[in-house]
Amino acid sequence: MAGTNGFSQNALRILKARYFMRNEKGKFLDKTPADLFKRVAEFTASAEKTDHEKQKWAKKFFNAMIGQDFIPNSPTLTGAGRDMCLSACFVLPLEDSMESIFETVRDAALVHKEGGGTGFDFSALRPQGSFVRKTQGIASGPVSFLRVIDSATEAVKQGGTRRGANMGMLRVDHPDIEEFILMKRNERNVNNFNISVAVTNKFMEAVKANKSYDIYNPYLKKKVGRKKARKIFDMIVEAAWAVGDPGVVFIDRINKENPTKGLGQIKATNPCGEQPLHEYESCNLGSINLANFYSPRKKDRFDWERFARIISTAVRFLDNVIEINKYPLPQIEEMTKGNRRIGLGIMGWADLLIKMKLKYDSKEAIKLAEKVASFMRKKALEESQKLAQSRGSFPKISKSIYKGKKMRNATVFTIAPTGTISRLAGCSSSIEPAFAFEFTSKIIDGELKDIHPLYEEWKRKNPGKSIPGYFVTAHDISPEWHVRTQAAFQKFVDNSVSKTINFPNKATVKDVEKAYLLAYELNTKGITIYRDGCRAEQVLYKSLPSGKRLPKERPNSLPSVTDKIKTGFGNLYATISYFNHKPFEVFTTIGKSGYSTMADAEALGRLISLALRSGVDSKEVISQLKGIGGSEPIFTEGGLVQSIPDAIAKVLERHIGKIKSTPKDFFKVICKVCGATLPDEKCPTCPNCGWNRCS
Repeated sequence: MAGTNGFSQNALRILKARYFMRNEKGKFLDKTPADLFKRVAEFTASAEKTDHEKQKWAKKFFNAMIGQDFIPNSPTLTGAGRDMCLSACFVLPLEDSMESIFETVRDAALVHKEGGGTGFDFSALRPQGSFVRKTQGIASGPVSFLRVIDSATEAVKQGGTRRGANMGMLRVDHPDIEEFILMKRNERNVNNFNISVAVTNKFMEAVKANKSYDIYNPYLKKKVGRKKARKIFDMIVEAAWAVGDPGVVFIDRINKENPTKGLGQIKATNPCGEQPLHEYESCNLGSINLANFYSPRKKDRFDWERFARIISTAVRFLDNVIEINKYPLPQIEEMTKGNRRIGLGIMGWADLLIKMKLKYDSKEAIKLAEKVASFMRKKALEESQKLAQSRGSFPKISKSIYKGKKMRNATVFTIAPTGTISRLAGCSSSIEPAFAFEFTSKIIDGELKDIHPLYEEWKRKNPGKSIPGYFVTAHDISPEWHVRTQAAFQKFVDNSVSKTINFPNKATVKDVEKAYLLAYELNTKGITIYRDGCRAEQVLYKSLPSGKRLPKERPNSLPSVTDKIKTGFGNLYATISYFNHKPFEVFTTIGKSGYSTMADAEALGRLISLALRSGVDSKEVISQLKGIGGSEPIFTEGGLVQSIPDAIAKVLERHIGKIKSTPKDFFKVICKVCGATLPDEKCPTCPNCGWNRCS
């Protein structure tokens, strides 16, 4: 049980940054991938009844992980054996009272502290402007309380090692639906939330028929009006086109296909949408690397027998996690153990297709997707039934579709994003196509080249030849095929499927509308889209976008330093404020000079601050100012100062170092942890340290 064979340098870097256990002095207790997976395997196998079974299953679990065939979700890797929660997905209730709302804020903070993501349905809250009898005041509405939870999440993020992710949902028949749809058009708000509209079948049919639909006040518990369905639908589509949110969840379909519908309605999902859950329910996840089961000598070039064995091992692993888990709230423990939902998923789909020389956007790929998903569902259910024979069925089975049968887990199959764990496995993420086959990320101390291993291997073996057509990236694939791929897997997934439907920057609102309608027609449970370059906080561009950038909000207090430098117009005083250890604002004043020069210095400081707050690299600011000539150059102890702009550049250089003027992309976004640039995806994963925007 030793060694690092099979793990890339990037994977090893991520393991050290995020998963290896340390002692209180910061010294690594896990030194190799084998150490980590041995710890996780033994802790998970501790749920077995006998020492023999514990040893037997610890070995099986270890082999599955060290072989990169199966890897559990990040909280399990991080928390196993550390008295931490191992689940990734939670839904918490929100009732229409101040006490309930702030109890949920507290509960969400406890979940986020453990590394989990939370979903909320805000539909029970009375609409904005409603009369509050107890206080004789006016209600502020669901969106205002969503912002309260967002602020609490930000506070927990600042004090912890990773930020909490949230999903906010509102029913389409709530009176405040327009405000909810439009809130992320102002991109400085709700940075810790994904949002989705819970749309009903009645609403979708009204959209298709161009009719109106009923609006209900949850507090009054009655119909209070009607809205034109097409107008609301267009608003959803236009907002998604503009900023990537809101997504749509087909809430009636989720409840119709919910195996535990006897427990009441499901109202919300986890942050990425793949896990519909009852209130206070949680789910733990793990994914199988499909690329590892490619076998050219086997039937269909796929090792179905070994795949079946790994499915069985993974189902048992995830069921064990439920037993040994530490839950952040007693209500969550009761509900989770009552249903025992698990979310076994897949990754490496795009890599499997490349190995099979199948185009992602082809009928053959869709046919294979259905075959893989059908097989996986069948084998996972068989293993859950087998476990029920020896361990018993889930306690709330009488409220489920399995009443009178044996079943250990209410659900077994989920397709979740696998950004970080797929990096560890050395495969493509989830069922997504590759974003790019090669790109270079800038990091603080140099560059990080990220080359897809199958692409690199093909180029090495075929020098000078044209790349085959089955090497396709996310933006080579039309949105329709993205949706069809999601729908193919959804046919057999008893939870849901998280998938981003990618659009090129030039896509129209009409293109997005077609995708939303197709997702409904193909019986998916929801849809999330991302149009390249649609957000102000942009990442890696293939060409300079036309979209605008918005400056970040200024915190109430920031650390700063003030420098004095001589210019031909007198002493210039430049104050540099810092945010996240980087220049954020520059304030300039100049003495012994006329009002015009003072105004110019102040204006220059304001414009520099605007650029820095909008994400422009401070080195780029320096390169633009450095060397600008003026009418009053002067020699000082630091050399020649040619002008006020040149003086400001010299002050900035004192604090961040000398720079060479090189053209940069103003619109890239870097990893918040290590500084590497990120791929242009809705929830990008850092190729260097594994930080994920949506985790």
